[in-house]
Amino acid sequence: MLDPQLSRRHLLIAGSACAAGVGLSTEVVAQGGPRNAHPAQEKLVAMSRVTLQVNGQSHTLELDNRTTLLDALREHLKLTGTKKGCDHGQCGACTVLLDGRRVNACLTLAVMHEGAQLTTIEGLGQPDKLHPMQAAFVRHDGYQCGYCTPGQICSAVAVLDELRAGVPSHVSQDLTARPLLSAEELRERMSGNLCRCGAYANIIDAITEVAGRPA
Repeated sequence: MLDPQLSRRHLLIAGSACAAGVGLSTEVVAQGGPRNAHPAQEKLVAMSRVTLQVNGQSHTLELDNRTTLLDALREHLKLTGTKKGCDHGQCGACTVLLDGRRVNACLTLAVMHEGAQLTTIEGLGQPDKLHPMQAAFVRHDGYQCGYCTPGQICSAVAVLDELRAGVPSHVSQDLTARPLLSAEELRERMSGNLCRCGAYANIIDAITEVAGRPA
C-alpha cells in the first residue's frame, strides 16, 4: 500500500528509477551480457580473407563477410578519399572504378571482389600530378565544398570511357550509333552523382573539356 505521505514528485522519481533499472537490465540481456552469454553466440561472425588490387597495389584483408567495399577502403586501407554519403547508393559520393566500371562502393561487399582491380580517387592522381579530370574540375570550379568530388571525378572518367566505347544511355537517340558528346548525354550519365552545392554546370564544363582531348 502506498504511503499517504508520499508526494507526487517523489512518486514520479521512484517510478522513473524503476523504469531505468528495467531498461538497463533489458539492454544487458539484448547485448548478450554475462548473464545470458553463450559460447556459440560469440562465433556467429563469419570472416573471410580477400585480396584486392587497389590503385596498383595488392592488399590481403581478413574481413567480416558483411563489410562493404566502401568500409574496406576507408576503415581497413585508410583510403578516405572515397566518401560515405547516404550509405544507400543514392548520392554517388562513394563511386570507385571496379575493373574499369564505376560502382557504388557502399552497395557491394568486399568479399565479392576477390582479385578485382580497384581505382579510387587516390589512384587517379595526386596533388603533384593530377589526372586531367581532376585538373579540369579545379579549373572550372566543379568541386565547391569537395565532399562529393571524388565520386564525381571517378564517375566522370567512367562516363568518357562509356562514350568512347559507344555505350548508349537513356537519352541516346540512336542505340546503334556512337552517342553524341552533349550536355544532355553527360547530365543523364552523371545523374547518379549528387552535388548539394549545385555545381552541375561547372562539372559538365569540366567533363566536356577533357572529352575534347585525344583519348
